[in-house]
Amino acid sequence: MPKCMRYKNQNVAIKVVHKGETPEEIVKREAHFGREVAMLSRVQHKNLVKFMGACMEPIMVIVTELLGGTLRKYLVNTRPRCLDMRVAIGYAFDIARGIECLHSHGIIHRDLKPENLLLTADYKSVKLADFGLAREESVTEMMTAETGTYRLMAPELYSMVTLRQGEKKHYNHKVDAYSFAIVLWELIHNKLPFEGMSNLQAAYAAAFKNTRPNADDLPQDLALIVTSCWKEDPNARPNFTQIIQMLLSTISPPQPPRIFTSQAAVLPPASPGMRTLMAKRDDSCETPTTPMENPSSRFFFVLANVTDPNG
Repeated sequence: MPKCMRYKNQNVAIKVVHKGETPEEIVKREAHFGREVAMLSRVQHKNLVKFMGACMEPIMVIVTELLGGTLRKYLVNTRPRCLDMRVAIGYAFDIARGIECLHSHGIIHRDLKPENLLLTADYKSVKLADFGLAREESVTEMMTAETGTYRLMAPELYSMVTLRQGEKKHYNHKVDAYSFAIVLWELIHNKLPFEGMSNLQAAYAAAFKNTRPNADDLPQDLALIVTSCWKEDPNARPNFTQIIQMLLSTISPPQPPRIFTSQAAVLPPASPGMRTLMAKRDDSCETPTTPMENPSSRFFFVLANVTDPNG
């Protein structure tokens, strides 16, 4: 888990990446670290965690803005209550815009899940974090078969014959659409998808039996989104620009804000409300204009300026 530290008079999150023990582990983890830093430093968006800096020696660390807790923790704390539908859609809208930005830069997240989605301190917005499994989408669309989170992974990441580590598998950016559908289903129901199954059982059922969470009780427009995004054929799934438009079509006229369907609120966050969703989009996806260090090194050296507020 990232640790809270002080950097340039503000609290930041410090993620320490362990190098491993064997030479093979060290090479692999350094490569993962380099990719994550490169991707974090390449794009800026209000729904992506803000990258502050990184260093590789004496330890590998990534410095980002400090946000609130994870979406996973927030959902667990509110159970068995459900989020107000507008809040759930607002969070889904934030997630979709963040992924749309990544895809516009040719980056696939590959590990979209509530644990990697961070809430702002006011609970009004969600930002994507943890790019450790993110990959650039190559022309050949060939990726290594690395493991994300089985319960939310797209079926095309599996094969009837288990892939050995390092072997190649065809898939593309549509894997994020599948994971988004599972996250959206959980946002609406506030229940663990594939409840009663282990992660591996859920993955097997999704990949080989085309099993999906039950969407029959969803409003028609939301049911269309989730069922479109988790289709077995990746080419039949919408891209995130289309997903955003589908989400916008679910918005009803403004109503007095309410956070939870139950009258007994557990947490005090304010709803993102219709102002956020209906306002003119200000979600430009940019490449930082600040001069970067030599791209071959890809690292910022910031540790000298980082202090522990508890020290």
